[in-house]
Amino acid sequence: MQAFTTLNGLVAPMDRANVDTDAIIPKQFLKSIKRTGYGPFLFDEWRYEDRGEPEMDCSNRPKRTDFVLNLPRYQGAQVLLARENFGCGSSREHAPWAILDCGFTCVIAPSFADIFYNNCFKNGILPIVLDDAIIDQLFKECVATEGYTLAVDLQAQAVTTPSGQSFSFEVDNFRKHCLLNGLDDIGLTLQESDSIHAYEAGRKQAAPWLF
Repeated sequence: MQAFTTLNGLVAPMDRANVDTDAIIPKQFLKSIKRTGYGPFLFDEWRYEDRGEPEMDCSNRPKRTDFVLNLPRYQGAQVLLARENFGCGSSREHAPWAILDCGFTCVIAPSFADIFYNNCFKNGILPIVLDDAIIDQLFKECVATEGYTLAVDLQAQAVTTPSGQSFSFEVDNFRKHCLLNGLDDIGLTLQESDSIHAYEAGRKQAAPWLF
């Protein structure tokens, strides 16, 4: 997993509340368990005029001109600004996979669905919770200013606007450690690889019939 330390990224505003995981990545894309390739299908039903299918070439699909991610000013955005209860609905891990594959490594919202929030950390995405009033301010500034960026510092737990205004955010120490060091569940386990190998060697001697 890619570590997250700091980010100075273009912001895309998703001005909708209760965005569920079926909107983030529709159910037909759950057939695959690969972690990559979902980016072009992020928000598929809102983004395109037609229905997307797995492995479809999206380069010539008709796009909805009024959808935020299709606007030229937000191309290459790395920070997704959202409203309350982002990521609600089913527990599909494909949702953060699609967000990450589309280039977003940070999502900022007033609140998140619990499972989605946890899955973000497991996949290298930093979900940040800020007060509604701050979120309102960021939306207004983002829409009013083309090329609007936010500086995110995980170590300092701070989000800073182009004007220099800074907002602090809370994050669990263990999750912070894992994200700063690029450790997902597999990475955490592999840190104990010497102990695991020693245990397996001991078991092989003590109970050879198991091997």
